[in-house]
Amino acid sequence: MELSVDRLTKHYGSKIAVDCVSAVLKPGVYGLLGENGAGKTTLMRMICSILEATSGEVFFDGQNVIEMGAEYRNLLGYLPQDFGYYPDYTAMEFLRYMSALKGIPRRKAVKRSEELLEVTGLEHVASKKIKTFSGGMKQRLGIAQALLNRPKILILDEPTAGLDPKERVRFRNLLADYAGDTIVLLSTHIVSDIEAIADHVFIMKKGSFAAQGTVPELVEQAQGKVWELEVSPAEVHNWEKKATISNLRHEEGHVVLRIVSDGKPSPQAAACPAALEDLYLYYFPVKEGAGL
Repeated sequence: MELSVDRLTKHYGSKIAVDCVSAVLKPGVYGLLGENGAGKTTLMRMICSILEATSGEVFFDGQNVIEMGAEYRNLLGYLPQDFGYYPDYTAMEFLRYMSALKGIPRRKAVKRSEELLEVTGLEHVASKKIKTFSGGMKQRLGIAQALLNRPKILILDEPTAGLDPKERVRFRNLLADYAGDTIVLLSTHIVSDIEAIADHVFIMKKGSFAAQGTVPELVEQAQGKVWELEVSPAEVHNWEKKATISNLRHEEGHVVLRIVSDGKPSPQAAACPAALEDLYLYYFPVKEGAGL
């Protein structure tokens, strides 16, 4: 099973939202990491055939997905960033409604809905109206509806938005179990979610892939670019203005800054091991002009 994206491009007038992106995805979890406005949602919507590309194509097992039509859509599960719901529906009513839209027979729909409510920890609120749900509960319901048809391709746009740490761990475990024979593509700007579950990561910047690889491969790119420096509390503000600070911690009488920089930021700075978040900040520095 293979999903192939070939030179996918989207223009809005003179603005290039996605710029000639190519990738080959096989079963596993793929993370799409980038700032808001990097082109992640546009790319996902084109992969789902919701948005028409300016140029380029998407293939599933060698077939053009536009030509496949409904056959391709039946393979998809999709959670958009702005997930719509009917506030007066109960969780079970909503999943059964979505099952009908996906063409799932009624008996199977009821059983599958019950399974997914349990998997997402919503079984105790199955008969409660969605308008009474917290943001995290609504997000879990959105994840459940994306899984209704047992998709072979699962596209999730900011799926962990609104989830608390325990819910995010549950979601990551769910995806890890699900991805054995499924192509999972999820976008986020929460680096820890990607680091925990992605087999392969794409860092998207200004509509194209700035970097890609496994988490260890990407972390290796950041080695030699991460430094620790002890400064006085009075110096912190000046350092924040002139460098990309990924972390700071207060110790007795001083502050230890973790700085992402191509070169040694100060003679007193010491090199330290990198993490994926450091590479993210290298490509998306806090201060314009820092990092890359």
